[in-house]
Amino acid sequence: MRIGIGDKIPDVTLGIMTPDGPGVISSNQVFNGKKVALFGLPGAFTKTCSSQHLPGFVKNADAFKAKGIDQIVCLSVNDPWVMDAWGKAHNVGDKIATIGDGALIFT
Repeated sequence: MRIGIGDKIPDVTLGIMTPDGPGVISSNQVFNGKKVALFGLPGAFTKTCSSQHLPGFVKNADAFKAKGIDQIVCLSVNDPWVMDAWGKAHNVGDKIATIGDGALIFT
């Protein structure tokens, strides 16, 4: 399924880490009413994703926000535990939401 500019993102359940542990969020909660820069990765903690893909988004997060982006989202096929640990390992802080699609529903 191809999604184009102006198309509605399908509503699916994705994995996130909450203060109480792993949880879920709907894609509607992530995207509706916001300008979101979404990038996907083959896997957290992989060499290229860790050294080439993620760092540029972290480094340029303020520039994205200055252009009107409300949130930067990194989506990968990992579970919430892995995505949370990977984000912490790369000091993403609140610059990037690391969201898991372990069941490949969105992907």
